[in-house]
Amino acid sequence: MSSPTDARGTPARGAATSAGARPPAIADALRAVAARHGTPAYVTDLATLDRAAAAVREAFPYPWIRQYSLKANDVPEIVAEVTSRGFGANVVSRGEWAIARRAGVPNGRITLEGVGKTDVDLRDAVRATGAGKAPLAWVALESAEEAEVVTRMARRAGLGKGARPALDVLVRLNPDVVPETISGLAVGDGASKFGLTETEATGLVEWFASNARGAVRPRGIHLHVGSQLRAVDAWRDAVRRGLAVVGLLRGGLPSFDTLDVGGGFPILPLGEPTPDPERFAREVPELLAGVPEDRRPTRLAIEPGRALVARSGWLVASVLHVRERGGRQVVIDAGMTELIRPALYGARHPIVALTSLGRPIAPDEGAAPALEAARVEGPVCESTDTLGVHDLPPLRRGDLVAISEAGAYAASLASTYNGRPRAPQVLLEMDGRLRRARRARS
Repeated sequence: MSSPTDARGTPARGAATSAGARPPAIADALRAVAARHGTPAYVTDLATLDRAAAAVREAFPYPWIRQYSLKANDVPEIVAEVTSRGFGANVVSRGEWAIARRAGVPNGRITLEGVGKTDVDLRDAVRATGAGKAPLAWVALESAEEAEVVTRMARRAGLGKGARPALDVLVRLNPDVVPETISGLAVGDGASKFGLTETEATGLVEWFASNARGAVRPRGIHLHVGSQLRAVDAWRDAVRRGLAVVGLLRGGLPSFDTLDVGGGFPILPLGEPTPDPERFAREVPELLAGVPEDRRPTRLAIEPGRALVARSGWLVASVLHVRERGGRQVVIDAGMTELIRPALYGARHPIVALTSLGRPIAPDEGAAPALEAARVEGPVCESTDTLGVHDLPPLRRGDLVAISEAGAYAASLASTYNGRPRAPQVLLEMDGRLRRARRARS
């Protein structure tokens, strides 16, 4: 397999701590963030991010093409940290594309996909492919209509002629499987809005042969099964179907050489059976063996997002109210504007206390305070702004709590609803230092 870049995925920085290095306890760092930057505040622990990136790299080593899905966390400094660890950038709009470039990712390591690409998005992809420009690695197309638009643009731009290369595209296949996840995350289901059927996909590739006139070059199949996959079965079936389509078309189109299998590697609550990236990767050799060697894709790609950043993220918040409402109720100053997943589809994020009755919680200095159940509520004027029931110590106004596993689909989905400013983003460096990556902003 060949990569769209010459990078072999070796982390450029932050790959490991020195022997015996021990950064400060995470609780101390989170309290320090609250003291310096106020609450709510996002904190990303780069040591945890580093371990997650290493796990994916080890499961899918070079020459796998590894693209970080920016929608999981689009803070430019986070994007820079992930992509410095052997990943390109997968984007779904010009906005995300601009963030990737701001993070230092060159066009050759950026792939553009998404069901919502506008004509302007496609136009810019075509312009980037023109003479003297730096083209994207590829663009994944969602429909025949989208293909017609981008082909018309590419032909008008003279792509594929003289010094102008063709625009490389993948065709997104809806694998029509039943992912082992909640319905809202099951994008590989046959009824979802994403991708084309097998018949539509193969027909579209054949359409290019008659209509693209060399301006657009179909390179392969893109698919994505869903997020938070609790088993590998649907993913395996989807990859098998993708390989079958590539094999069918590669016989008459040697340049049709790529299969992008998307992401979906889960981050589930600790203690729940969870297939890790290596478990998914283990399925691939047998699937490839089922395809004649001359029909196999020579480029394979993945697009993890959540698996890289989720567990590295914390959301630090202050207690606003503690009261009895048929049980203890705790209202904090972080909620659906900073972390919408619980309100959106019932996601659960563990919450721990950083202080109790004004004192730091330090279990290593003696007995920890007794824990009791409390329903934690957010500050937004919506009854769905609730974070679930958690075991917490005695609390009062001003105490600090931390919401864990908040590194994915938190900052990137944040809003200013109720006139609330966006929370600052702070990085906890590998050596324990704190670095502000983004100020609070309205």
